[in-house]
Amino acid sequence: MAEVKTNSQVQNSFWNKQFKLVENNTTVKREFVAGLTTFLTMAYIIFVNPRILSAAGMDFNGVFYATIFGATLGTLCMALLTNYPFALAPGMGLNAFFTYTVVIGMGVSWQIALGIVFIEGIIFIILSVLPIREMIVNCIPMGLKASIAAGIGLFIAFIGLQNADIVVSNPDTLVQLGNIMSGPALIALVGLLFTGILYAYRVKGALLWGILAGTLLGCINGVTQLPAGSQEGFFAFLKSLVEVPSFGHWAPVFLKLDIAGAWQGIFSGGLFAVLIAFLFVDMFDTAGTLVGVSTQAGYVDKDGNLPKASGALLADAIGTTGGALFGTSTVTTYVESASGVSEGGRTGLTGIFVSLFFLLALFFRPLIGMVSGAATAPALLIVGTMMMKNVTRIDWEDFTELLPAFVTMIAMPLTYSISEGIALGFITYPIMKLVTGKGKEVHWLVYLLGLAFLAKYIFA
Repeated sequence: MAEVKTNSQVQNSFWNKQFKLVENNTTVKREFVAGLTTFLTMAYIIFVNPRILSAAGMDFNGVFYATIFGATLGTLCMALLTNYPFALAPGMGLNAFFTYTVVIGMGVSWQIALGIVFIEGIIFIILSVLPIREMIVNCIPMGLKASIAAGIGLFIAFIGLQNADIVVSNPDTLVQLGNIMSGPALIALVGLLFTGILYAYRVKGALLWGILAGTLLGCINGVTQLPAGSQEGFFAFLKSLVEVPSFGHWAPVFLKLDIAGAWQGIFSGGLFAVLIAFLFVDMFDTAGTLVGVSTQAGYVDKDGNLPKASGALLADAIGTTGGALFGTSTVTTYVESASGVSEGGRTGLTGIFVSLFFLLALFFRPLIGMVSGAATAPALLIVGTMMMKNVTRIDWEDFTELLPAFVTMIAMPLTYSISEGIALGFITYPIMKLVTGKGKEVHWLVYLLGLAFLAKYIFA
């Protein structure tokens, strides 16, 4: 007969002492299920992040390792510093900004771009320790916070459409619809419908299942590239999907950041706006996720404040700094953590399990390499859809709020730049308020940022 632990034994166990399970009305089993659920809902980042950063010239396999270690570090820090069940990983939108705006759009080397991410992380560590970061977040208008998140959603979706050849270039109209009845486009559209249906039915890990389905469908029309030796039979195929981790694959990106070049570029090479963009996007993304998931978990107090917020922001900053050293873009808190909370996760033990699942993924690098841009496109589109929900937080009746928000959102995909959208939004907002007699509603820091971005366009 299985031994049944008494309440006293549970209270005196290592797990309860470390994570206060009884106090939070949870158990090890419940935290395990919550951790697995959170991992399944965010595991798509293992597929998507290397795909996006490899477009910047980074080694796909190296970024695969960096993604896993960045996620593990950030999530462990969150678990141990705050005892919150929040998971972290390289952020969607931030990786797109890194690749398509900074590296491809501005011609900055990915090594220098990683250096900027590292400097951003150091700044955030300082701001989190001093709690200045909380003050900055609180002074930014909610309309701009919401529009930045929504604009990133549009940008991500646009990239997904391009990766799947659903939207292609046209010399006359800039863009047009691609051939949607064959090749990558067909795989992406079928995968999008499949993933959307799973989401509608609230299936855990819908994004992951959608990516796997797209990869399998790609085997039929040749979009999916099978690993070497997989054609020799079923068991050979299974064997080809698993590989003992080799840290030599990590070498092309590990510690390859150029901090000196980034520092010089920030002060004399026109990269100061890039640093500001990284800071603001990461700041708003993290703050919004923490508040949203904490509200669901019941952590927010009656005054609307989040206890241990500084610790949560510090964990995010450490994850970003470590992630840059590992070889990946900004690490941030994931909104998919809400799925684990809905399964009963209430403590940092959930994050411990999430980290373990990420480390287990190291053994499936060949499987990751099979995933095409067409297979990951539905994940980008679904994430973009979810981020668009932020538009409901914009005051649609106040045009001084609505116009800056719209400018911010529409500029991001159409200029192919998140930083340009942020800059134009911060210029438009204080001008609209000041001219209409509502200047007192604007925090002095918003005026300062608006002037800084305006100076960039005048003098750059």
